[in-house]
Amino acid sequence: MKTCAVIGSGIAGLASAIRAKKKGYDVTIYERNATPGGKIAQFHKDGFRFDLGPSVFTLPELIDELFTLCNRNPRSYFDYVKLDPTFTYFYEDGTVIKAHSDIDAFAGEIQLKTKDSAAQVKKYLKDIARIYDITNEVFIEQSLHIARNFLKRKVVSGVLRFRHIHAFHSMNEGNQRFFKDPKNVQLFNYYATYVGSNPLIAPATMNVIQHLELNLGTFLCTTGMYGVVEALYQLAKDEGVDFSFNTEVTKILVENKCAKGVYLGNTQVYFDCIISNMDIHHTYEKLLPEIKRPKITLKQPRSNSVIVLNWAIDKQFDELGVHNIFFAQDENLEYHAIQNARISNDPSVYVYVSSKIVKKDAPEGCENWFLLISVPHDEGQDWEKLVEQTSANCKRKLSRLLNLDISKHILFEHKLSPSDIAHHYLAYKGAVFGNSANGRFAAFLRHPNFRKPIKNLYFAGGTVHPGAGIPMCLNSAKIVEGML
Repeated sequence: MKTCAVIGSGIAGLASAIRAKKKGYDVTIYERNATPGGKIAQFHKDGFRFDLGPSVFTLPELIDELFTLCNRNPRSYFDYVKLDPTFTYFYEDGTVIKAHSDIDAFAGEIQLKTKDSAAQVKKYLKDIARIYDITNEVFIEQSLHIARNFLKRKVVSGVLRFRHIHAFHSMNEGNQRFFKDPKNVQLFNYYATYVGSNPLIAPATMNVIQHLELNLGTFLCTTGMYGVVEALYQLAKDEGVDFSFNTEVTKILVENKCAKGVYLGNTQVYFDCIISNMDIHHTYEKLLPEIKRPKITLKQPRSNSVIVLNWAIDKQFDELGVHNIFFAQDENLEYHAIQNARISNDPSVYVYVSSKIVKKDAPEGCENWFLLISVPHDEGQDWEKLVEQTSANCKRKLSRLLNLDISKHILFEHKLSPSDIAHHYLAYKGAVFGNSANGRFAAFLRHPNFRKPIKNLYFAGGTVHPGAGIPMCLNSAKIVEGML
């Protein structure tokens, strides 16, 4: 039986291992941490549980597919619910907009609360659905780096419709073409932050992100986001994948332009193929130090990062849903600050409360708040000071918009900075999403899922093609499977 080593147990690493096992490989995952999941992590304290990483769950069928591939019932491993509303949006003037899962209800809500019509919202949602239809098979579900892929009929059709994906103007410009009310422009611009981008610069093609959430639905695992990792970990074990935790791969063994195995310290372990789920920059820097680097790819600007604050709240807030955004007064100032390696004193604040659905995530009468604030990647800033300032700004903002002193209801606070992310997850410069997606051709400049000069070496995860986010990571694993 052929053997395969997977370096890292992020969601793409888990999916790659499962797919390689079904291809007939004997698979071992090496993970430097004590638990699986990579950036999808969790934190427990005093009866509270917090998800630490990605929290918006779309396209659950991509997870289910891994179980059906193995002839297993996904509902025997995990379950999920569809959220309604998907998000609740809070503005400084007191406006509150609920993004209902029903399109008519959502469009009606926007017509009621803003200057734009329901018809305009529906027109917008149809437009972004078309972008997804054009880009999904062309850019997402297959490699951009294999010439024969562009001979497929649907790919040719997609390329011929390239002008419809709005690649030559920014998200902000694209959204302004549809909406008159700045509230709606700000709402749809915010989706750029899902991949660490700036909507004032990123191409309007990125508006495809909200299609997944608004047109196709937003979901939550009934045990929280980490429940997805636990389910895939159990599936991998049931299929016979071996796990080696607290084990760091120190180098990939390459001989005669072929990946032959890995080094665990000074020990060589031979494999027929290697799949790296590690940040692509660190893969070259740490694991392939003697291999010529793809300079153009690795020199691309890095994405934004995040500050995460976990607040244990001794109160329940009926006005909050699972996903909530408290918008900045001036989004332009916010995005310009990040672009110039600073943090606005009035940032938009995302608040995720899994205990709205997963009751055991917080003691009775309490809530577990996960706050996420977009910030620059790590360039040596004083993050201890910046995190303290950001925490104070968030407390003032949320107190103002919720009409009470929120600091009096915080039992404890847990913090995560870009430098923490760089250390714990080996994300280069703490850039959670790898290379920046701000350029109109950024998708073409992400690292391929293979390296032409080196046989039997593959790459999966958010820092390579097709990009960041759970659906993209799962697709990267699927692309790698097709190459094995």
